[in-house]
Amino acid sequence: MCIGVPLKLLERDEYSGIGEIEGVQRRISLALVPEAKVGDYVLIHAGSGMKVIDEQAATETIALLNRIHDETD
Repeated sequence: MCIGVPLKLLERDEYSGIGEIEGVQRRISLALVPEAKVGDYVLIHAGSGMKVIDEQAATETIALLNRIHDETD
């Protein structure tokens, strides 16, 4: 099973950008989502953007990931 993590795109250049989730920033590849704009939420898997998603989907996914994390601690 694969899991995608939503990051908010803070900055970008032609093929990469900086995404953020809960204060943690990462450089990500945007080669597969050239339509992504600063401010968008991008679903990331293995460091690569897979899909642009809306804010509600991103918020719900982050909440579920936090819940899973809290239950495994």
